This record gives sequence, C-alpha cells and structure tokens, in this order.
Amino acid sequence: MTPPIGRTRTRAVETLSLDSADTRNALSASLVAGLAEALADCAKDPGVRAVVLTHTGTTFCAGADLRDPPRPEVLVDLLRQIVELPKPVVARVTGHVRAGGLGLLAACDVAAASAAATFAFTEVRIGVAPAVISLPLLPRTDPRALARYYLTGERFGPAEAVHLGLLTVTGEDVDEALAPVLDGLRRSAPEALAETKRLLTARVLETFDRDAADLAALSARLFSTPHAREGMTAFLERRDAAWVV
Repeated sequence: MTPPIGRTRTRAVETLSLDSADTRNALSASLVAGLAEALADCAKDPGVRAVVLTHTGTTFCAGADLRDPPRPEVLVDLLRQIVELPKPVVARVTGHVRAGGLGLLAACDVAAASAAATFAFTEVRIGVAPAVISLPLLPRTDPRALARYYLTGERFGPAEAVHLGLLTVTGEDVDEALAPVLDGLRRSAPEALAETKRLLTARVLETFDRDAADLAALSARLFSTPHAREGMTAFLERRDAAWVV
C-alpha cells in the first residue's frame, strides 16, 4: 500500500502533503509511517534545504484515526523526528487542525495558516487528554493562554493561534505569507541552518527526554478507559457523550 504522503520539490524545498483527505488526514498507522519515511529521506538528501508540511482537502489533520490509531510511542517518535530533523520544517495550513494535528504543527519550526484555518484541542470532549502532543506544545506556547483551549476543546482561529505561539504567521494567502520565509531558508547555508535549529529545539528535546515515556503511558491509559470508549463511540455516532449536561 502506498503511504498517503504526496511529495514535490521546488528549488530545494521538499513539500510533503498529508494525502488522505477521505479520512481528514487523520493520524492512522499508515499515514504516520509514510510521513516518517518521507522525513527520513529528506534528512539524508543533500538536495533538500527545508521541508514544507501541508495537506490535501479541507483538513490539515483531524488528530488520531480512531479506527486505526498509532501507538502513543510511535506518535512520540514522529514528533521527535520533526523536531530533530537537521533541516527546518515549515507547516502550511489552509484548513482545519484538530487534536493530534496540533502536535504536528507545534513540532514544526515555522507554522503558517490561511485565514480559513481553525484549530481545537478536542481530546477532552472524547474523554482523553492532549498528552503526547504536549511534548512539543508546552515548551513553545503560552501555558496561561493555552489552558482555556486545552480544558474546553473550544474552536479558535488563526489570530488566537498566533497569540498562543502555535502559529508563526497568518494571512489571507498562506503562500504569500510564507514567501519571505522560504526565500530566507533558500539563502541560508545548510550547516548553519542545522546548527541554528539545534539551538532552537534544545529546550523542546529536553521535554521529550524527561516526559515522553510518562506521557505515552498516560495516553495509552486514558484511551483504554470507559470514558474514552464512550467519547469515541459518541463521536463516531455523531451524538453527545453521556457526560454532556
């Protein structure tokens, strides 16, 4: 089976597209494996200066595929791979981002979204918590501002995502907003980019080293609870969960 990842290259920038629009680019085992493979190829290819991570369809990523979720440890490895990649990774979003998709966004070095993008940490509404994705999120965002959206699952827009520290830039035309970023990366020496990225990600990787095992275990435990089973069933059946009052 072909991994659901599209790949194109323009002037040393490799674009990887999450290409499973029929599942809203949910993080299935196959999508995670395909993205990890594509990132590994980019890491060792001297012709790649930077990576753009984008999507097909109207959703960047809907979070974990509830019918085929990756193991928490596998998602930890993917997020760490993005953070550790020796080349800048730039997220390009023109649609919706939910739950685990926000972990992908936070793992990237630069994140841009169009005015049409929406965001939500929906984990609490299905009976779990944003555990693994906290590894790149908490070191890179404002925890006081983030608390509201972690705790309520509310939807928010790109302006608030910039305020939180989740996005670098937003604009009506995401490609116009990203043009100076990609131009700057193309003008930068590859070795200098790798060392500069290492400086910027040191604190994030400390969080992975300290907390990854505990948060993966927490995620696995929460997904096996009766609340999670009810929450996921309610989501798939498009109804309110039993605890909604």
